[in-house]
Amino acid sequence: MTFELFVFYLFAAIMVFAAARVISARNPVHSAMFLVLTFFTCSAIWLLLEAEFLAITLVLVYVGAVMVLFLFVVMMLDVNVEPLREGFVKYLPVGLLVGAIMLVEMVFLLTQRYFKAEQFPIPARSSADAMSNTESLGRLLYSEYLFQFEIAAIILLVAIVAAIALTMRRRPLTKYQTPSEQVGTRKEERLRVVQMPSEKRS
Repeated sequence: MTFELFVFYLFAAIMVFAAARVISARNPVHSAMFLVLTFFTCSAIWLLLEAEFLAITLVLVYVGAVMVLFLFVVMMLDVNVEPLREGFVKYLPVGLLVGAIMLVEMVFLLTQRYFKAEQFPIPARSSADAMSNTESLGRLLYSEYLFQFEIAAIILLVAIVAAIALTMRRRPLTKYQTPSEQVGTRKEERLRVVQMPSEKRS
């Protein structure tokens, strides 16, 4: 066994364990932290496959932004997960069925000879034409797949606008502050001096 294969099995075992703990941990914060560990080990495996761009994107986008948002929401809302876990046994057969189907598909994909690496040979490059996968991905995105890339950007923009529109609606029972009215107030409107006679102790 080579060192590279040993490192792959090590990170794969850690990733499978962390992914299992994501759905089995009782504390939502612990589940989110195990998901962060899953992302880190997955990015390490991508580095072994020489996919540096995907690895750094996974760390920056999901670990650096999405998971921070998840942790913020989970820790600030203090969600009671006990009622959510009551229906776990109810939906367990459906989950096992979906998992079994996915397992059969992966085994079929890995055992068939049509999907082996020998069936998809990579053409050799000369030293002058050699480039990193990040540069190759950039050339493809901004040349051959430019239209699809712009469509994806428009879809993300629409999603951002929709999220802002949903959160900016007026709620009748919510109190709002108006800074212009607060600055224009006078002390006579907020302060009232009341004359009270002094009391003497008997």
